Amino acid sequence: MKLIATDLDGTLLNEMGKVSKENSAAIQHALNQEIEVVVATGRAYGTAAKELKKVGLNLPIIGLNGAVLYTTDEQTTQSIPLDKKTAREIANTCQNLDVYFEVFTDKGVFSTSKEYFTQVIIDIVQSSNPEVSEEAIKQQIEARFIDENVQFTTDYDTVFNKQMIQVYKILVFSPDEKKLSEIRALYQQDETLAVTSSAKINLEINHIDAQKGKAIENYAHSKGIDMQDVLAIGDNDNDISMLKKAGKAVVMENAADEIKQYADFITKKNDEHGFAYAIQKALKGQI
Repeated sequence: MKLIATDLDGTLLNEMGKVSKENSAAIQHALNQEIEVVVATGRAYGTAAKELKKVGLNLPIIGLNGAVLYTTDEQTTQSIPLDKKTAREIANTCQNLDVYFEVFTDKGVFSTSKEYFTQVIIDIVQSSNPEVSEEAIKQQIEARFIDENVQFTTDYDTVFNKQMIQVYKILVFSPDEKKLSEIRALYQQDETLAVTSSAKINLEINHIDAQKGKAIENYAHSKGIDMQDVLAIGDNDNDISMLKKAGKAVVMENAADEIKQYADFITKKNDEHGFAYAIQKALKGQI
């Protein structure tokens, strides 16, 4: 094992969205043995790096599912944007279906309505966790909007028409599974697009070449590392491309069954430091 590629949410991060001391120590142990560690996430750089830096970690980050690669000194070495005409069509579809969406760009995230998103998330969270207060949910949402530099607009044409803006990902949120399925079915037919998800309530739409698997393959090649020497660990649909390409695929116990079929090894849950457990097993040659 020469390279570890890890997802963040549901994998390296616990249910509180934090890197545990056990997981942090496992990464440091791997680095001390000259094993490369790269984060591959659907998040933008700012929110991904924030949680790593809290525990003293400075790692290369493959952001927005593979659309952008950031080095440890925050330099961009890969950039794979969506075609703006296609992005506009996706936005129009979401608006016609009355579905909330966000446009991730190199100038921040654009959204139509903080109120709409807030209400959607409150309804979803409280349906499964009624003990969580509305105020607590609102505080988390507000922090996310700040961390990801979310800007609000009612005119997406202005965004898409700006030549200096690169559109990397469109993130769609909805508790309506039928609407999400309709959007997925529509754009999965487009060979220029990759349609994945990082939760049951969302879809993530990228350029077909902006996938975690391809990004990790490129990163490994740049380091002279064969993919057979790569261990990938994840928990969701947008992790499948890297699980399939890596020499060893580790899936979290908290992952859905359809993701576990790609696993060489199923580790403990993210709230049980499953990342650290898997790395310990791998270093002992038990994966």
